[in-house]
Amino acid sequence: MPKPLMPQDYPQYSAAEVALGRALFFDPLLSGNRNIACATCHNPAYGGSDALALGIGEGGTGRGAARQMGRAVQRQARNAPALWDLGARQVQRLFHDGRVEQRGAVVRTAAEGQLPSGLNSLLAAQVLFPLIARSEMAGAPESNEIAAAAQTSAPEAWAMIARRVGAIAGYRDMAAPADIDITTIANALAAYISTAFRSMGSDFDRYLGGVRSALDPDQRAGMALFYGKAQCSQCHSGPLLSDQAFHNLALPPLGPGRTRRFDPVARDAGRLAVSDDVRDSYRFRTPFLRNVAQTAPYGHNGIFPTLESVIRHHMDPLGASADFIPPEGITHWQDVTELRRIRAAFLAYPAKAQVPATLHQRQVDQLIRFLHSLSAPQTDQVAVPETLPSGLRPFGD
Repeated sequence: MPKPLMPQDYPQYSAAEVALGRALFFDPLLSGNRNIACATCHNPAYGGSDALALGIGEGGTGRGAARQMGRAVQRQARNAPALWDLGARQVQRLFHDGRVEQRGAVVRTAAEGQLPSGLNSLLAAQVLFPLIARSEMAGAPESNEIAAAAQTSAPEAWAMIARRVGAIAGYRDMAAPADIDITTIANALAAYISTAFRSMGSDFDRYLGGVRSALDPDQRAGMALFYGKAQCSQCHSGPLLSDQAFHNLALPPLGPGRTRRFDPVARDAGRLAVSDDVRDSYRFRTPFLRNVAQTAPYGHNGIFPTLESVIRHHMDPLGASADFIPPEGITHWQDVTELRRIRAAFLAYPAKAQVPATLHQRQVDQLIRFLHSLSAPQTDQVAVPETLPSGLRPFGD
């Protein structure tokens, strides 16, 4: 059994830095075309995600499940990760493929030596990348100078964003006495996310702290399954309920894929694209489970609309994949060769994360009841600001 999450599991930040980060998090000023904010795809109303299987980034309109394509060219390659506990000290890898990771004292990212100095956390490194991603917040290169710069120089694109924020008197006042550069922005965003999205105080934490009445009988039975027969804790271990390792669960492929330049077809090879290790083919990081009941849909491509559908897929990954019916409006890959690759990788490198197929409906229900006990009260920090220093509307709509 893990220990309950406590304040000491998170870095502490000043109120001023958190306030700056909160304003920036909701402000579309950070996007190339000033039309989308971090909060658009990581909306507190949806547990820090967006309620979509595959999100709609730059060019889309609306929020959450009602968001429409608008001028967006395509959906995102992967499900928008929820933000709960991403700032915890135990976190070592971020993104579904772990392409931002902490190895000892070194933070490894695709930017390598271009990463700015002075970042306060792994999370501060992670928040930099959506800002300059074409389909997320930057936009098309021909539409604005930030997106154009991002094609050849991440540092120049980040510097342009910082100059844009620094031109706003309200932001200069909030950041004072520090000057506003991209490190100031990234650190403030990380401070806000880490502070606002902490999952302390769940019924599960209370139970771990000695309050045995915090879980009802069905939740306790579900917990026994989770740590016993169902074998969930083989991968969902530790205080964050994740081993932060990578596993192939033969998820049916959807959407545009995170296709590498030399891939001949739309595909998402998962951790392989980071490690170049064939054993990592189609493997994705074990998700954190705290507040999981608030963050549907599930899976790296959001194919599971409910917790029950996730559990049932774990019971028979290959069978569930064969019977999969895709969500309306999202492309389901039909490339036979690629589907065979996913199956072959699953069989060649077996995942340990497969729930025994002997669970009956009552046990599935109990597991779900236990997962609901992982929900924690939200903090006041997730409230949407009424106004922003830029004068733009929160979310960009």
